[in-house]
Amino acid sequence: MLWDFPEPAPDAPGDEISVPDRTLIRAIPENPMIQSQRSALIVGASRGLGLGLVETFLKRGWRVTATQRTPSPDLARLASDALRIETADIDDDAGVAALHDRLAAQHFDLIFVVAGVATQAHEPLHAVPRAVAAQVYLTNAISPIRFAEAFLDRLAPGGSIALMSSILGSVSLNQDGGWENYRASKAALNTLARSFEIRHRAENVSVLILHPGWVRTEMGGAEADIDVATSVTGLADVIAAQLGRPGAHYLDYRGQILAW
Repeated sequence: MLWDFPEPAPDAPGDEISVPDRTLIRAIPENPMIQSQRSALIVGASRGLGLGLVETFLKRGWRVTATQRTPSPDLARLASDALRIETADIDDDAGVAALHDRLAAQHFDLIFVVAGVATQAHEPLHAVPRAVAAQVYLTNAISPIRFAEAFLDRLAPGGSIALMSSILGSVSLNQDGGWENYRASKAALNTLARSFEIRHRAENVSVLILHPGWVRTEMGGAEADIDVATSVTGLADVIAAQLGRPGAHYLDYRGQILAW
């Protein structure tokens, strides 16, 4: 979920540009006072981008429910009256159902599935054991959509389902190869997300398929282009600008539309 090729430098604030297959949509940062009653469910928040998103939305006055697969000391350190921490594994249907029951009284303006894996991402597909390749596909593509389906009734009117994808999931932008299994899992996520939105189109569902940039995290590596704060601030701004917009939208952390 964190992997990508280096990004071009962002344009000056307030600019809007159109180039072949891409359009830059400028996000307007939220007014924390106006958004103080909004709520988010961040799935996969124990570290990295998920953790950064929790911290960012808390600072913007949102109420946040954050999930961890195992206890996260970093997430625990963000403890506040506005933060609820739950434990769940998106690959465990029974665990997801139990989480759904525990959150029965809540509705969320944003349900953001961040969780994902990049196991043996550098190896060509034929060198990755079948079980490992299948698990990457399960965690990165199937489980996020199953989670979105299970929690759609917890989405507040005017809210959005967000899924952490990658520019590597773009088939048309794949000019360099590599990252084969990971790339395929994110392409599958994109396809399934579009099908999810079409299946629920009569309900005007908003689905944001988001690329975080190439981020300096444990997964992204020290050589990556941007830090977590830059990525999550951009993602939060894009979400603020797009929240509740019907349809399926494939965007990066700067609001730039990505080619499928």
